[in-house]
Amino acid sequence: MSVVPTHALILAAGRGERMRPLTDVTPKPLLEAGGKRLIEWQIEALVAAGIRHIVINVAHLPDQFEAALGDGKRYGVALHYSREGNEAADALETLGGIVKALPSLGQAPFIVTSGDIVTDYSYRMLSSASKALQEGTFDAHMVLVENPAFHSGGDMALVEHGELRRIDPDATPRLTYANIGIFSPHLFTPLTRELAGRRAPLFPWIYTAARANRVGGEHYGGRWWNAGTPDDLAQLDAELDRGLDCAIDQPHP
Repeated sequence: MSVVPTHALILAAGRGERMRPLTDVTPKPLLEAGGKRLIEWQIEALVAAGIRHIVINVAHLPDQFEAALGDGKRYGVALHYSREGNEAADALETLGGIVKALPSLGQAPFIVTSGDIVTDYSYRMLSSASKALQEGTFDAHMVLVENPAFHSGGDMALVEHGELRRIDPDATPRLTYANIGIFSPHLFTPLTRELAGRRAPLFPWIYTAARANRVGGEHYGGRWWNAGTPDDLAQLDAELDRGLDCAIDQPHP
């Protein structure tokens, strides 16, 4: 049974309020750092891990995405666009965006990531998590990182679950969701009618599955950036220019 995911969703619909005024004219994932658009770091990392179909959800300045990225041929992947509307107010948030894009994400576990992060996390590391999902051990697997300054309270904790680790929203110490995860489509299928075209955040909805011991997880200690402000973006750009390239397809222990 294949455990390598072939489909991924890149979340790119929001305005990026803290990044204004830059995002008044350019969607945050299309801003550049290290000589690439932020979203291109993710596209290239996913392709290197074997992903062949990427869906990008769009709402804020949506036409700019296809104009900039095209159909994905130059990246070696098929890009599809899940259009949620024509402005930031139309964005469906994470859960609503996943539900809308679900018909384009295949029948096997798929990766969800964010178009505005940069990381050296290798998506090949999700192969074992994909196997656990296909075997029915979990319905989702979420990557956690140390709490950044802008989110010091974290989102959830990791606890032992036999030989694996699972998410516990009620335990401590809490870590921050890295906006990287892999999910079984059947987790969202019951929501397709209820949430059709409706805004819905991933949190706290995912906590229900976590409390039922259905969400696995891991703590990643490598490089991960979520540039939220223009100053953050400038700092990230400088760091990448100094040679902190993302080793997008190198395994980490």
